[in-house]
Amino acid sequence: MSCSVALSNSPVFSPSSSLFCNKPSIISSSPESLSLTLSHLKPPPPSSAAAASACSSPSSPSSPFRLRFAKPPPPTGLSASTSPNGTVLKRKRPARLDIPVVSSSSLSFGVPATPSAAAARDVVEAEGCGFSVYCKRGRREYMEDRYSASVNLQGDPKQAFFGIFDGHGGAKAAEFAAQNLEKNVVDEVMRREEDDIEEAVKNGYLNTDSEFLKEDVHGGSCCVTALIKNGNLVVSNAGDCRAVISHGGLAQPLTFDHRPSREDEKARIETSGGYVDLCHGVWRIQGSLAVSRGIGDSHLKQWVIAEPETRLVRIEPHHDLLILASDGLWDKVSNQEAVDIARPLCIGGERSEALMACKKLVNLSVSRGSLDDISVMVVRLEQYI
Repeated sequence: MSCSVALSNSPVFSPSSSLFCNKPSIISSSPESLSLTLSHLKPPPPSSAAAASACSSPSSPSSPFRLRFAKPPPPTGLSASTSPNGTVLKRKRPARLDIPVVSSSSLSFGVPATPSAAAARDVVEAEGCGFSVYCKRGRREYMEDRYSASVNLQGDPKQAFFGIFDGHGGAKAAEFAAQNLEKNVVDEVMRREEDDIEEAVKNGYLNTDSEFLKEDVHGGSCCVTALIKNGNLVVSNAGDCRAVISHGGLAQPLTFDHRPSREDEKARIETSGGYVDLCHGVWRIQGSLAVSRGIGDSHLKQWVIAEPETRLVRIEPHHDLLILASDGLWDKVSNQEAVDIARPLCIGGERSEALMACKKLVNLSVSRGSLDDISVMVVRLEQYI
């Protein structure tokens, strides 16, 4: 839309003059243009042809201002149009916009990459001698859970090590713990007497945490592990991964979640100078982390300790299976429900369906609304008696 303004040579402000010079016709009825006339400025006597021409407008004979708005051409859908003076105006096609195509593998959203192929999978499953494990990715871009399983430790079929690791802030800490915690725990156990095994496991956890912090990598991981040695089951946890044993069909928790809502954990955090508050219904340390123990979490290390709680159980014939799982399961499925679902598939049949039991537990949690990564491991204990 074009606009033309005509000014007189030396306009003088005149408050007494009327706002419009031509009150009956403010807007011209010309089909080709619309004219708006203002006369708040008093024109001088016509001394030139330009002034005379400006004041002789049919829409405003005495106005020093004239705003002319050209009537827009009607839309025709053609690539060219004709202006009022007969000139042909050609519409130019805009230049082509080239948008570079970026490979999805090079996209970064501030989330640390993980070297493991498991990170790119939605599901990880495995079966071995006496155990089965099933992991399923939740709403995150990649899975942050990991597991470890070693049987026939030091050539002894009665020794084994199992673990579930639930990462947060990335999978680096869970990956590191899955690769190193077993070795550190076993090394400590070998150097100590049998009755000092709890201290050995504790040092194995602390050594793993210390080694990971030297990596200068963000993130952390909750852990639950089970060491089987000489007929003893040594279960340890740091965080909210949990171990549950079936006592002839009765579920018995062997670990207790480390969360800021626990009175003893809350007192420990506050004694060391931290605070615990309720954020959107979840108790968190420093308004950040919802677990109070784990591997890593360097920015909260003063309060999020890696020291595990350990329990030793002598394996008896009525101890038929052990379930290790991340909080993605336990937030939606109770301890007894887990045993009731897994036990019939693992005990008493012609053939163990432990992997199917893991899948059923994971799918049950998902059906109840879990959006977290979920990892479940079932260990049959009869072979370790």
